[in-house]
Amino acid sequence: MITLKGDNIYLRALEPEDLDFIHTIENDESIWEISNTQTPYSKFLIKQYLEHAHKDIFEVKQLRLVISSYDDVAIGMIDLFDFDFKNKRAGVGILVKEPNDRLKGYGREALKLLINYSFTHLDLHLLYCNISEENDASIKLFSKEGFKQIGLKKDWNHVNGAYKNEYLFQLINK
Repeated sequence: MITLKGDNIYLRALEPEDLDFIHTIENDESIWEISNTQTPYSKFLIKQYLEHAHKDIFEVKQLRLVISSYDDVAIGMIDLFDFDFKNKRAGVGILVKEPNDRLKGYGREALKLLINYSFTHLDLHLLYCNISEENDASIKLFSKEGFKQIGLKKDWNHVNGAYKNEYLFQLINK
C-alpha cells in the first residue's frame, strides 16, 4: 500500500470503503468536463474498479490515490494516467472534491507529493496535464509547481454545445 505523507494531508491507495466517495465524484456532473466523463457510473462498476485498483501501475498504466486528511477524511483524488514506462512519462489529474476544501493548499501539497514520488520512485522524466483555458485555479496550481504551458489545443473539448480550448502543461525532471 502506498502512503505518501505531507504536513496536512497524505496520499493513500484506494480502499473498498472508498466506494461511496468515488461514486459521488464520478457522478458529479459539474466536474464531468475536467474528467471527460459523459455518463454516470454505477456502484457496481466502481466496485469492480476498486477490486482491481491494487494492480501495479506498470500493468494498468494508471495510479489513482486518495487525498486524505490526517483525521482520515477523503478530500479528493490525484491520478497518474497514461503511464508510459518506455518514454518515462505520465499524465496528472487532481480533484479536491468540496469547494470549501479548495484553496487551502491540499491540492498543492498532494501535487508536490505525487511529483516527488513520480520522479524518485517511478523514475519518470516528464509529467503532463491538460487544463481547460478557463480553469484558472488549476493553471495557477500547476504553474506554481513548475509546470510550463507548452501548447494550446484549439476547440479541443465540446462542452454544453460549445468548443473550449485546452492547455497542455508539462514538467520535466531536471
